[in-house]
Amino acid sequence: MSKLGNIGARLHRGEISYDFIGHRKLWYGISILITITAIVGLAVRGLNMGIDFQGGAVFTTPKTSVSVSQAEDYAKEASGHEAVVQKLGNGSLRIQIAGMDTKQSDQIKNKLAEDFKVDTEKIAADLVGPSWGDQIANKAWQGLAIFMVLVVIYLAIAFEWRMAIAALVALIHDITITVGVYALVGFEVTPGTVIGLLTILGYSLYDTVVVFDSLKEQTKDITKQTRSTYSDIANHSINGTLVRSVNTTVVALLPVAGLLFIGGGFLGAGTLNDISLSLFVGLAAGAYSSIFIATPLVADLKEREPQIKALRKRVLAKRAQAGTETEPRPEPLDEPEDDDAAHAVVGPRSQPAARNRGRGRPSGKRR
Repeated sequence: MSKLGNIGARLHRGEISYDFIGHRKLWYGISILITITAIVGLAVRGLNMGIDFQGGAVFTTPKTSVSVSQAEDYAKEASGHEAVVQKLGNGSLRIQIAGMDTKQSDQIKNKLAEDFKVDTEKIAADLVGPSWGDQIANKAWQGLAIFMVLVVIYLAIAFEWRMAIAALVALIHDITITVGVYALVGFEVTPGTVIGLLTILGYSLYDTVVVFDSLKEQTKDITKQTRSTYSDIANHSINGTLVRSVNTTVVALLPVAGLLFIGGGFLGAGTLNDISLSLFVGLAAGAYSSIFIATPLVADLKEREPQIKALRKRVLAKRAQAGTETEPRPEPLDEPEDDDAAHAVVGPRSQPAARNRGRGRPSGKRR
């Protein structure tokens, strides 16, 4: 068995564990700090909304020797707006201008044809009106809200309302961090970004439900015993599924990291950045929230119940009583061994005593 697998088995059996619940205030503090940073970045920098949300135009030129940076300057001069330019595989350029008035598309197209020294008819123009962008944004928010409501209803029925609230807080935590990273990095928000967000929410929810299911099974008839508190069992549930959560997260992050850093970074496939960044940040945040936020929050909410409070008092009282009864006795100081005891046995123990009679003693006869 591999070393990681051995650790996972020992964690599942409870032979070793880490006190996640006991350090929950630390995890809450880290999450609050990251969330505040994300909100500040979102408020200061804002989101770089794509053309599908703002409206605008996309111009595609024929094969040209004009560089990307030079094309960006041409597009900004022609439209008065910042442009996103991508070089396509056939040598043509895709110029995306968001937030522009679509009525000026013909004027901008003529200016670009003049700068690129090509015929106007060879430049293709695709227009997206602002009303279409608003409709896309509204649909995205509606889909996200419906998803949240369905999640809360399902978890409240399948588990309990406290777990539903904890899962909802974890999902909001993941969304806030992912959106904040988008604002800080300045990546363009596209429909692919929304798809990535919904995907990572489902993944985060799956990871959280795995821990909740283990917790639900282990807390059946919890008030009929006095060995463990609810927090103890919650901590055991996290440790029991820890290696599984880490393995699934790493396996999911590796291909996404390839899309983000290799595809979008080294190979320059900028169209992969919008969905790969949301997946990468969301998967990492989802794994963190399922371990450090959702389950500790459930334990906090459950510990407020009168029955769970009474159970905690009984468990702590029993532990205190057991600790008093089994106080460790002071070990005796090391003393030198008794010489008589050390030399009590001269020969091998299996040697018959009769063979040694009379040896080493005077016979009693005088000479």
